[in-house]
Amino acid sequence: MDIKDIIKPENLVYKKTDLMTDKILSYCPGCGHGTAHRILMEVIDEMGIQSETIGIAPVGCSVLAYDFMNVDMSGAAHGRAPALATGIKRLWPDKFVFTYQGDGDLAAIGSAETIHACNRGENITIVFINNGIYGMTGGQMAPTTLEGMKTSTSPYGRDLQTMGNPLKMTELVAQLPGTWYVTRQSVHTPRNVRRAKKAIRIALEAQKEKKGLTFVEIVSNCNSGWKMTPVKANEWMEENMFPFYPLGDLKVEGKLVNNQ
Repeated sequence: MDIKDIIKPENLVYKKTDLMTDKILSYCPGCGHGTAHRILMEVIDEMGIQSETIGIAPVGCSVLAYDFMNVDMSGAAHGRAPALATGIKRLWPDKFVFTYQGDGDLAAIGSAETIHACNRGENITIVFINNGIYGMTGGQMAPTTLEGMKTSTSPYGRDLQTMGNPLKMTELVAQLPGTWYVTRQSVHTPRNVRRAKKAIRIALEAQKEKKGLTFVEIVSNCNSGWKMTPVKANEWMEENMFPFYPLGDLKVEGKLVNNQ
């Protein structure tokens, strides 16, 4: 039997969206970036807004996004994606504009740009990948690194007395009046992938009605930086990251939820 007789249109369960390029993903095996890329592009494809979408990729692992996302992309200096997105959105207010940023980029050098874009209520979407570490540059401690978590620059674990507390950016921006929808999701199981995809859809749809800034955090792993297998990294994430960075909506339709 020919394979074409098996893979017929009526038997098709899943097909890669055309908004993901054919370039092979260069992320480490087990990394959540690939899945986050896919669901973001699936949402844009399903909304039929490919030609109306502009993405911003800054520095870090997320800079590779323009190799894999088949939409108009622009590169930003480290941490400056919200500022660039603000300029693009104000020039083309009817475009769908999103940033795709890691925690080292967004929560460290880009913290000011993030806070002020959120506070102004810029009508953009920020997709924030939080793996608690600087992934691309050698596994250094990030603002989001957990207490006691070992990195290349905190080999004995993060010490709160000398290194400060982990920064909960999502809780912080949820308090700002300019944010309309703020949520924290993950992509480590099929169920969580579906929830994260739904969140991205809500975030992008809000731009149609000029609701304000929408913010989607995705807690992910960095099995290379964490020095773990992909399976162990996901288990460690569930046991350690989620208690400190709990999943779920923090702000819906401009109103805080769960006593945030």
